[in-house]
Amino acid sequence: MPRPIQAIIDPLALRHNLNRVRAAAPDVRIWAVVKANAYGHGIERAYPGLQGADGFALLDLDEAQRVRALGWRGPILLLEGVFEPRDLELCSRLNLWHTVHCDEQIDMLAAHKTHQPHRVFLKMNSGMNRLGFAPQRYRSVWTRLDALPQVDEISLMTHFSDADSRSGIARQLRVFEDATRDLSGERTLGNSAAVLRHGRHAPVRADWIRPGIAVYGSAPDYPEHDIAHWGLQPTMTLSSRIIAVQQLESGDTVGYGSSFKADTPMRIGVVACGYADGYPRHCSTGTPVLVDGVRTRMVGRVSMDMITVDLTPVPAAGSGSQVTLWGRAPGGHVLAIDEIARAGQTVGYELMCALAQRVPVTVPGAGLRDVDSNEGQV
Repeated sequence: MPRPIQAIIDPLALRHNLNRVRAAAPDVRIWAVVKANAYGHGIERAYPGLQGADGFALLDLDEAQRVRALGWRGPILLLEGVFEPRDLELCSRLNLWHTVHCDEQIDMLAAHKTHQPHRVFLKMNSGMNRLGFAPQRYRSVWTRLDALPQVDEISLMTHFSDADSRSGIARQLRVFEDATRDLSGERTLGNSAAVLRHGRHAPVRADWIRPGIAVYGSAPDYPEHDIAHWGLQPTMTLSSRIIAVQQLESGDTVGYGSSFKADTPMRIGVVACGYADGYPRHCSTGTPVLVDGVRTRMVGRVSMDMITVDLTPVPAAGSGSQVTLWGRAPGGHVLAIDEIARAGQTVGYELMCALAQRVPVTVPGAGLRDVDSNEGQV
């Protein structure tokens, strides 16, 4: 019998979340961001739930080839653009749109021999200070690109650094609006936090938005808001089973470092899940977990292959009982990945992307359930 841990990817929840984002910004087109192998979900597994998007945004050419191989004929955007001149040949062959964020990429385009002009997205550094041209250079760079015969249409883009906080997007929007005034081209603005928190009030026109984490069932501004607040559903569930039960007496300790000491007699369950599976090692006593759909807590430290959980709230639980580490329990209750990420001093993005290769992944068939129903959040 294989080890009982598994991850479940839910295409219906992906579709639901995509529709929630569309409802928050109803008059714009949506890039489904599938970088990092669809945030750890697997591009091929996530694709059925994301086909309602208007385009796919990603980072590298391998991911773009995989999306095309799945049958997608619509727009694909390389969010970081090309890295060397020969990448432009594949952009031409696969009809990829690509970001331009530095002079070197413009030089590559200027030297590129092509019969089909490229659709490019000119990125502004409006305050994130990662990629993009400074606002005071933006117009002259746009003019240089527009003069190249290798360039067809130029779209305008930026990225928000503080959309998930009270600082908001107003400052960067003003910078972007001032620098792009009267420039032609579609605008692509808005990550998950910008869309959900500010989408209906943005003072600048956007033609495209780029939601990422919200599509994958994590709240972009947790803990201020959780997924229930935004009407999102978990798309990845990590589940396992109890493989042993121990009876502790008062004063007994658990695990490495004896970091947990029982103050009364109690039963604990040993769960087949550890940091080698992608569960965050920094989680400790008190991290929530569902056993047979009942909320309880982890006790002690996370080991490579096991964690231990308090069975006091679940007296009937024992060996073989179902454990939900994050996601949706079989009874419908939800343990949001954001709660586990916070307990592990990280974010939901990292947990999704860090799912270990040794964890088997399954995708339930379509029609198993209606993810738009109001199922229990615990």
